[in-house]
Amino acid sequence: MLPPSPENSFQSTHADLLITSFQRLLGRPLAANPEALYRADAVVLSHDGAADPVLTYGNLTAQRLWGMGWDQLTKLPSRLTAEPAHRAQRDAMFAEMRSKGFIENYSGVRISATGQRFEIQNAIIWPLIDEDGIKRGEAATFTDWQML
Repeated sequence: MLPPSPENSFQSTHADLLITSFQRLLGRPLAANPEALYRADAVVLSHDGAADPVLTYGNLTAQRLWGMGWDQLTKLPSRLTAEPAHRAQRDAMFAEMRSKGFIENYSGVRISATGQRFEIQNAIIWPLIDEDGIKRGEAATFTDWQML
């Protein structure tokens, strides 16, 4: 079940975009449906296409890892998922993804709401492009992380 919210329609539509854009770009499934995506063991996050992107999606695993509920996580500027010292590396990763179409095997240090640092490993980063070819944001998924 998706989180309780008046925006469940957006959440379901956005989850479909995550699933279909991943399949289209990488040629393999991310999840069977929005419910499976929300409850997946893998972390799945996305942000919008603003100049200072804000997170638009974080499944339950992402919420637990960052120590935030849906409402808090989806108001967070994406850059704040990393400490200032690690933001240049994060920016370089997004630049590489934009030039290549998507990237796999990304690793980087992130920080939770409680200040717990962790390293994500083997992350896949891809653009969220809808059926009309319009870019709606960017997303990441990973199953490997290590608390620091």
